Amino acid sequence: MLTNSLTWVTSFTSSQIIPLLATATESDSAAIMAGVLISLIVIYLASIIGAEICARLNMPPVLGQLLGGLVVGISAFHLLVFPEGGGDSSSSLIINFLIATTGLSLDGAAATFQINSEVISVLAEIGVVILLFEIGLESDLKELLKVGSYSAIVAFVGVAAPFFGGTLGLVYLFGVPTVPAIFAGATLTATSIGITAKVLAELQYLNRKEGRIIIGAAVLDDVLGIIILAVVASLAKTGEVELTNVLYLIISAVVFLVGAVLLGRLFNPYFVKIVDELRTRGQLLIPALIFAFVLSYIATAIKLEAILGAFTAGLVLAETQKCRALKNQVIPIADILVPIFFVVVSAKTNIGVLNPFVPENREGLIIAAFLIVVAIVGKVISGFAVFDREETNRLAIGVGMIPRGEVGLVFAGIGSTTGVLSGSLDAAIIVMVILTTFLAPPLLSFVFQKPEQVAVESK
Repeated sequence: MLTNSLTWVTSFTSSQIIPLLATATESDSAAIMAGVLISLIVIYLASIIGAEICARLNMPPVLGQLLGGLVVGISAFHLLVFPEGGGDSSSSLIINFLIATTGLSLDGAAATFQINSEVISVLAEIGVVILLFEIGLESDLKELLKVGSYSAIVAFVGVAAPFFGGTLGLVYLFGVPTVPAIFAGATLTATSIGITAKVLAELQYLNRKEGRIIIGAAVLDDVLGIIILAVVASLAKTGEVELTNVLYLIISAVVFLVGAVLLGRLFNPYFVKIVDELRTRGQLLIPALIFAFVLSYIATAIKLEAILGAFTAGLVLAETQKCRALKNQVIPIADILVPIFFVVVSAKTNIGVLNPFVPENREGLIIAAFLIVVAIVGKVISGFAVFDREETNRLAIGVGMIPRGEVGLVFAGIGSTTGVLSGSLDAAIIVMVILTTFLAPPLLSFVFQKPEQVAVESK
């Protein structure tokens, strides 16, 4: 799974922040903190209301969080808007509210909006890191290795089928130039492990065979996605694929995953010993988070993704005798940060591109219909690539690989910034990302049954 990089560091550096803060008045500086607080209030209200409604309708709560983000985001009320979602300070109701209540100057509104957006985006990124750390803690490494071959098959088919289907279809059916077609095909390979893992956890299927295959495949899919993203981004910018960069990503991903797990097993006894020696509050949680953040940093530093490091850290610590206690302590942290991730991902999505009455959207909608079919079928058939003698819900495995979520948005965003995608093709990709993201949770609930339901029905 790919996520947005920490844009607060990469695209909004200290050289940009310091001049903004230096020119801000005292009231403007106070408005920055106020803006972050109000944004969090909006996020938590949208999250809890949406999740509660869906829970009462027997639908995955994560779907409610995504829908809540749509309501408060650029698509509806404009409470939570972001520059990358097409918003600005004048369109943000929160900024207008700050101008009216905190004395924020009009000159400082743009800077406050930018800083506020970056802070919330960073919190969302930390949220998905915590989510993957929690998922790693709830996963059994030995059980994942048992289904490793199945996961590899699912990941490979789930990447190859939609990529070639989408690319060739765009070239030969719609006459799209080769490079944009390849880029669009690459967006179809993505899988949002965050959304699927959350739904599986809620359905109590995370540690069942199908759940382990999906999580393992999604992790491998993330690695493949990183490599594909690097290739298509290089192709879009230079027209050439740098073979050395591709080889570097492949080697670094394999070395990181295998090395972290092997070294982690040697580290575990020392981790337990250190925790037992500490006498202050957080003696278990803080060292565990340090370990997770260290692996996340290493993954980022070698051009992988932070979430890959967080998930690996969870897998390693899940093998310690402190695992149960650690999971109980991580849950409240996840409850605070993970909703920010889901609401923000949805809030950045503008479903205005779905409006068929806007002439320039129509071509994009036709292409979108094709991309949606390829996106769903290409992932569903990956589940049927699992061949074993045991009874396995292959359809559920394929459905679990459907959501693109923030991963697809990253691909689309890079395509927009490089200028390789036309307006209609860009809109089509966004539509595909939206529908696969929102269809996946209810489809997963349909193809999966909670274990207790299966037990009742079997009596």
